[in-house]
Amino acid sequence: MRAPPTLREWLREGPFTLTMSSGFFGFFAHTGALAALLDAGFAPASVTGSSAGALVTGLYAAGVGVDELRHRLLTLRREDFWDPAPGVGLLRGRRFREMLEALLPQRDLTHCRIPFAPSVYDLGALRTVALREGDLASAIHASCALPLLFQPVWIRGRPYADGGIADRPGLHGAPSSGRVLFHHLASRSPWRRPGSPSLRVPARAGMVTVATEGVTRVNPFALPRGRVALAQGEAAMREALDLPLTAPVLRPVAR
Repeated sequence: MRAPPTLREWLREGPFTLTMSSGFFGFFAHTGALAALLDAGFAPASVTGSSAGALVTGLYAAGVGVDELRHRLLTLRREDFWDPAPGVGLLRGRRFREMLEALLPQRDLTHCRIPFAPSVYDLGALRTVALREGDLASAIHASCALPLLFQPVWIRGRPYADGGIADRPGLHGAPSSGRVLFHHLASRSPWRRPGSPSLRVPARAGMVTVATEGVTRVNPFALPRGRVALAQGEAAMREALDLPLTAPVLRPVAR
């Protein structure tokens, strides 16, 4: 009987979409995972994501190199994005937007080097949508606009918030068919109850999930931990590449 392929062998079989989940400050671990994939020679044909996942995949799709992204994250200070102001959310988001605009080599979603469709939550219609055109910085900002932390982002006269509100996996913008590699950050949020539907790993044909567990928690007041989280995400994906696909979900543990 033939042994099941490893993730590395599965990735060699053809083009794939990379999807990355929301996860508060999970963009450190996502960046590490992306670095491991690219270093192994596996570049996605298209990308999607929610919140932290949309931040990483969106910057990559726009042409930001993983080394540049790594450097920016590891030099991130709270003052770079911390701009409290009256409104529905602690932070205005202006500094965060300016930081995005400084990083992005171009500004239009349709001009990305590979297709990028981030999930955002339409607060007027109370539903998730995937943005495929328009201002790139606005799209990433909206997908990252965690309620209570960030104020809503207005795009073409409509208010949007964090894509992870109703689409934590960030799969809303993924093609309906085809191969998908989903990087899922297992939540350790104390306010989420065990077994919460928002924490479940979705199943769909043609998708392989790398569910990284145990990543060091990062928050605005503990940014130095990001260096550890990034290294953990990279090490976990390197481990996952050589795991056999005996199940649709691979579970490397962050170390």
